[in-house]
Amino acid sequence: MGAERQPGRPNQRPRHGEPTDSLRHGDPGEGGTGPGASEESQAPAALDPARALTERLMEEVCQPDNLNQAYRRVKANQGAPGVDGMTIDDLPNWIAAHKQEFIAALLDGSYRPQPVRGVQIPKPGGGVRQLGIPTVVDRLVQQAILQVLEPLLDPTFSASSYGFRPGRSAHQALGQAQKYVAEGRVIVVDIDLEKFFDRVNHDILMARLARRIADKRLLRIVRRFLQAGLMQDGVCVERDEGTPQGGPLSPLLSNLLLDDLDKELERRGHRFCRYADDCNIYVQTKAAGERVLASITQFLETKLKLRVNRDKSAVAHVEERKFLGHRLLRGGKLGIAPKSLERAKERIREITRRNRGISLKRMIHELNRFLVGWVTYFRHAACKSHLTALDGWIRRKLRCVRLKQCKRTKPIADFLRGLGVPEANAWKTALSGKGWWRLAGSPSVTHAMHDRWILLLSPPGSPRGMSRWPK
Repeated sequence: MGAERQPGRPNQRPRHGEPTDSLRHGDPGEGGTGPGASEESQAPAALDPARALTERLMEEVCQPDNLNQAYRRVKANQGAPGVDGMTIDDLPNWIAAHKQEFIAALLDGSYRPQPVRGVQIPKPGGGVRQLGIPTVVDRLVQQAILQVLEPLLDPTFSASSYGFRPGRSAHQALGQAQKYVAEGRVIVVDIDLEKFFDRVNHDILMARLARRIADKRLLRIVRRFLQAGLMQDGVCVERDEGTPQGGPLSPLLSNLLLDDLDKELERRGHRFCRYADDCNIYVQTKAAGERVLASITQFLETKLKLRVNRDKSAVAHVEERKFLGHRLLRGGKLGIAPKSLERAKERIREITRRNRGISLKRMIHELNRFLVGWVTYFRHAACKSHLTALDGWIRRKLRCVRLKQCKRTKPIADFLRGLGVPEANAWKTALSGKGWWRLAGSPSVTHAMHDRWILLLSPPGSPRGMSRWPK
C-alpha cells in the first residue's frame, strides 16, 4: 500500500448531484483515491455529515452479531468451494482456529482476499457468462460488508431500480412497465450493456462508493475484492476491470454504479424500469426513442465507461421486445416471450430424454419441480393457450418415455391391457410399427395413460406442477 493522499480542495468540489469523472492520481489501493476517483469523493468528510458517520464501518462489520448473521447466510446459500477447496462444512473449524487474526486483519484493513475461481456457463441467448466463485471465507467477509453497506446505500437508489434489492422483485418491475404502456408509452428503448459485470471500471465504481463511505479500511478491502485475480484452467489472471458474478457484494456494487444512470434518466424526466443491467425506457414515439438511445449510449460510454451492445439494443414497439422473459402487449397486458417458451421446452426435453435411465416417477418429480417454479414466475402472464398446448406436449412426452421403457411388442401389449385397453386394440397398437412419438399420440395409448394416471405417478410430496397452470 502506498502513502495516503491528501484530500482534494473543498473549492473544487462539484455541484450537488453533478456527476464527475475527473481523474486524480493516487494510491490505487485506497478506495476512491486512485485514478478515476472524483474530486467529490476526495472532499473532506466534514463537508458531508452523512459521510462523516461512516468513518468506522469496519467496527460494525466485525460485530459478533453481524458476523454470525453473515455465517448463517453463507451457509444457507451453500455454493461450491473456491480456489482453496474449503467447503461450507469446513468453515466453522477454520473460524475457531483463526478468529482473532481474521478479525484483526479486517479491523486494520490488511485483509487480502484470495483469487476467485472462474467458471463459465452458457447464456440463454448464446455465448458464455463469466462467474467468479470466491472462497468460503471471502464470501463470509463480503456478506458481512454487504449487511452493513446495504442499509446505507439502498435507500438512496432510484425507485425505478428493482434488481437485487430487498423488498423488490422482477414482478414489481413488470407491473411498473405495464403502467407505462397503459399510459400510451408503447415505444421502448431497450438498452443492452455488453458484458456489464466484466467491464465495470474499478476507479469509477470506487469513486462512487467513496462519495458515501469514509472508512478507508473498508474501501481498501472492497477494492481488493474487485482486483482479486481470476483463476481459470490453472492460470491466475489479474483483473483491472469487472466484478464477476458470484460474490455477495457484486449486485450491490453494480446497482451503485448504475444509480448514476438512474439519476440521469430521472433528471431528464424519463419513465423507465431497470433490473440489474436490463434497462427499458418507455416513450411515446419512435423518433423520441432514437434520440434517447443515442444520448443515453453516449452517457454510458463516456461517463461510466460501459459499452452498449448496438446489435442487441433497439428502439421498437413493446410487443417486439422482451423484458425479464415477458412480452408487453397492448393495453399493458403481459405475455410470455417466445424465447422464454422455447427455453422452457429445451429444459423439458432435457428432463424427459428417453435414454436417461431413470424411473418415470423420478422424471415426473424433476419435471414438476421445474414447472412449479416456471409457472409461478409467469403467473401474471396471459398465456392460457400456450400453456394448454405445452401441457399436452409434456404429457405426450411422458407417455413416450413409458412406452419406450417397455421396449418390445409383447410388453407394450401387456402394459396397455393392464391399463384397461381391449386385447385386440392393445395388440394392434403394439404391432403398428409406428415410432415412439407417433405411438404416444395414438387413441389407445392416450386413453390408457390418461391425465389422472400421470398425476398419480407423482411421488408423495412432489410439487403438482402439471395441474397448476394459470387460468
